[in-house]
Amino acid sequence: MRPDLSKILFIDIETVPQEHTWNKLDEKTARLFSDKTRFEQERNGKTAEELWSERGGILAEFGKIICIGAGNLHKRGEAYELRVTSFQSANEYDVLTRFAELLNRHYDSDDHWLCAHNGKEFDFPYIARRCLVNRIPLPRILDIGGLKPWEVGHLDTMNMWSFGDRKAYTSLALLTHILGIPTPKDDITGADVARVFYEENGLERIAEYCKKDVVAMARVFLRLSGEVEDRIEQVTLV
Repeated sequence: MRPDLSKILFIDIETVPQEHTWNKLDEKTARLFSDKTRFEQERNGKTAEELWSERGGILAEFGKIICIGAGNLHKRGEAYELRVTSFQSANEYDVLTRFAELLNRHYDSDDHWLCAHNGKEFDFPYIARRCLVNRIPLPRILDIGGLKPWEVGHLDTMNMWSFGDRKAYTSLALLTHILGIPTPKDDITGADVARVFYEENGLERIAEYCKKDVVAMARVFLRLSGEVEDRIEQVTLV
């Protein structure tokens, strides 16, 4: 059954390492990160310190969420308005608390869905894990333990594009390019987020980038669902 478009929350998260540089880590955290990335070190010929800048923000045990972009579709005749907002702060607890409040208040029933690009492997479990670390009760839509696959309200545009192929990662940027979906030009990429956050205090800049990714991902979802992404005739960033 195709989900009601108005009951999907499109999300994207931006994460950074808990410390910007390796030398700021305490001894135990550094050792545990080294243990967790040991096979990558051997495979790529890199040290744990070198991997920290690449992987520290990607692993939920060592990173934190500084921004969550969220958007939903509102019917306007035969078209839709996409409203996108963001929750951002250097304080991860603040970001997660406000986002969890949104989910608990507006996305708390069986007919609601979350959608993200690579969300099943990254965004959804990352948010859930960081909620637990911060002692924030899991919103129902993220608490999937014991559920059957068809009972989980999670959609994933990368998974939709794979058609069962598990061999490769396809970026959102690549998908928008090959599908001919226009995306706003931006001056940063995901690889720049930690630097912009720690060295330039550029949280608002990161939030704008995150919201633009939500817009692009919503358009990709419509295309992959057999809809026409041009049905989004208005985008409102709030």
